[in-house]
Amino acid sequence: MKAIVYNKYGSPDVLNLREVDKPIPEDHQVLVKIHAGSLNYGNLVLLKGEPFLARFAFGLLKPKYPIPGGDIAGRVEAVGKDVKQFQPGQEVFGDLSRAGWGGFAEYVSVPESALALKPENITFEEAAAVPMAAVTALQGLRDKGKIKAGQKVLINGASGGVGTFAVQIAKAYGAEVTGVCSTRNLEILRSIGADHVIDYTKEDFTEKGQKYDLILGVNGHHPISAYKRSLNANGNFVHVGGSGAQLFQTMTLGPWFSLTGRNKMSSLLQRQNQNDLIYIKELLEAGKVKPVIDKTFKMSEVEEAFKYFEQGHAQGKVVITV
Repeated sequence: MKAIVYNKYGSPDVLNLREVDKPIPEDHQVLVKIHAGSLNYGNLVLLKGEPFLARFAFGLLKPKYPIPGGDIAGRVEAVGKDVKQFQPGQEVFGDLSRAGWGGFAEYVSVPESALALKPENITFEEAAAVPMAAVTALQGLRDKGKIKAGQKVLINGASGGVGTFAVQIAKAYGAEVTGVCSTRNLEILRSIGADHVIDYTKEDFTEKGQKYDLILGVNGHHPISAYKRSLNANGNFVHVGGSGAQLFQTMTLGPWFSLTGRNKMSSLLQRQNQNDLIYIKELLEAGKVKPVIDKTFKMSEVEEAFKYFEQGHAQGKVVITV
């Protein structure tokens, strides 16, 4: 089969399209013929081996997983004898980040817990855009943020992959949602249901005096004290992405602020979770959430796709067709 392979950390030019052996599913695995995948921040970590601490999980001197790619959508080709949830011919989507990665290939064998049935009302490309980003948004809002109907929720960095899902999921929970983005993305946020939009190139939401019950930090460079200033009493701040300095402050100062005040300030490390993916599937089927796709690249164009993605300005998701 064809696959994207790399054997050293570096820039996107270390990625190569090669012929490799087609995997054979083990007893507990599902063999999926992949139709599409998508890029997430984790793909850049795998590619570059940065931050360095990530190498203890992904390979200290060279990549532990030679075929990158976490989000996939495709069709079940075969199943091992112990697989109970899936049958050949079914359309599925999933997150391979805890199952050996390997999504940028024509086939992959993975445990059934990494997959869910694909919603029938979306394409393979749309389904591939969903798993990591949507589950990250869900876990940040629901599990860390304790979102409730009627709350005022702000999404900082609302126009990227996680952000566009966060806006829609927060609306599905009945929140009043404010999205922060650049000028060119304002209409995208309005189109997916944001109640209010703030153009960060023209105004700083932390200086406006508006208070929020929950802030999801998907991108940005504000110090944690600025986020705290924008929270209501008992409000939550959840760091999902952004500058390294912001993450460091959230991990070091966040627990202190949480202990000494009424606000909760924490960071999220997304975990692959089949039940969460099934919940997102139900939102997709109900039309409450829809993937926003910026650009689609062929597998032979994966180097270009990575270069585009690492610029950090994608409107929604970047998808790879296989």
